[in-house]
Amino acid sequence: MNRFLYSLVLYFSIPFAIFRLLIKDTHDPSWTRKLKNQFGIVEKIPGRVIWTHCVSVGEFNASKPLIEKLMSQYPNHQIVISTTTITGFNAVNNYYKNNVKHCFFPFDIPFILDSFIRKINPEICILLETEIWPNFYVILKKKNIPTALINARLSDKSFQRYDKYSAKLVKASLNNLSLICAQNSFSSDRFISLGANQEKMITTGSLKFDSDNTIDDKSIKTLKKIIGDRKITVFASTREGEEKQIIKSYINSADNINSLLIIIPRHPERFNEVFKLAKASGLKVERRSTALQCSEDTDILIGDTMGEMMSYYSVCDLAFIGGSLSDNGCQNMLEAASLSKPIIFGPSVFNFEEISKKLLRSDAAIQVANADELMSTISDLLKSDQRREQLGVNAKKTFDQNRGAVNKILEVITPLIKI
Repeated sequence: MNRFLYSLVLYFSIPFAIFRLLIKDTHDPSWTRKLKNQFGIVEKIPGRVIWTHCVSVGEFNASKPLIEKLMSQYPNHQIVISTTTITGFNAVNNYYKNNVKHCFFPFDIPFILDSFIRKINPEICILLETEIWPNFYVILKKKNIPTALINARLSDKSFQRYDKYSAKLVKASLNNLSLICAQNSFSSDRFISLGANQEKMITTGSLKFDSDNTIDDKSIKTLKKIIGDRKITVFASTREGEEKQIIKSYINSADNINSLLIIIPRHPERFNEVFKLAKASGLKVERRSTALQCSEDTDILIGDTMGEMMSYYSVCDLAFIGGSLSDNGCQNMLEAASLSKPIIFGPSVFNFEEISKKLLRSDAAIQVANADELMSTISDLLKSDQRREQLGVNAKKTFDQNRGAVNKILEVITPLIKI
């Protein structure tokens, strides 16, 4: 595929993107601003700008340590953070208030991008993880705006797809970047195999190890009142299909599991769906948003609130990381590790390929093959305080030993920013 064909496909896909937004996002009042921004309608930002793009909440949380350093190091620059999702916007807005500017990322269509970039007029654009936007990169390069892809990861699955269907386009796109900072050596090698200039590649480690997520004491106090004195197993950031597996396996193993299960769906639009699924199973189910206190016979609490993941981890005895029983590549397991929690994940971990290996090598996590093995592992760990404590200690040690990506990234992007 070449860039002309890629752009043509995007033009024809716009009506579908609008329809998807109308179906998915109109529950939030910011959906109109999102639509305008996607078409390049954005307020002009005066002064000197550093632009960071984070797809959603996960990337934004990972970027916080870097953004804090940029704000400190460049006090005369305006920090602009763009996101693709509304949940990402809400996370940015709640955390930084008016200290940064936010906008939604535009469609990767030349005339839209040209208008958008003229209004933002950044001195550098910093993108997190693997955002490959061929037209965006070309226009930034034509405008002599340095562009760095940081905390970059490329799973084997994504590599195979790019290599098979769009190798030439991806190669050209990657070489329009000024710099690629990869999370690990696996990703670095894959980027180079796709044609990235080796001189632009550097392996810096993952920003997720440098995250210092704030813990809300008030939220923790409220949760403790709701859950009581029972042991707690958290199923964090679960994806579609996983809850059904978890609930079915729990029903078959309930006699061996002395724990309240807290299931926290990854996407807020699925809170009601998962609550209804759990209720339909015949189990006793409560919702975090409405529960005052779970009774002793409550089986499941649905975590249907935003911004409380660290609080859920804080009160739990065990943490299962969602996205790993389905083929979604797993969610961030380091938040639980930073709080010394025993970690369990399923077979699908391609989004955290090297991190999962580090945790397993350090006896800081347990990987299971399926939901039945998950419940069996939970049952065993709930019976052994010593084993849970050892896993948690090893997780925190692994987390601490791998910090430092922020400083490495700053060192290589600083020369790209005008003094």
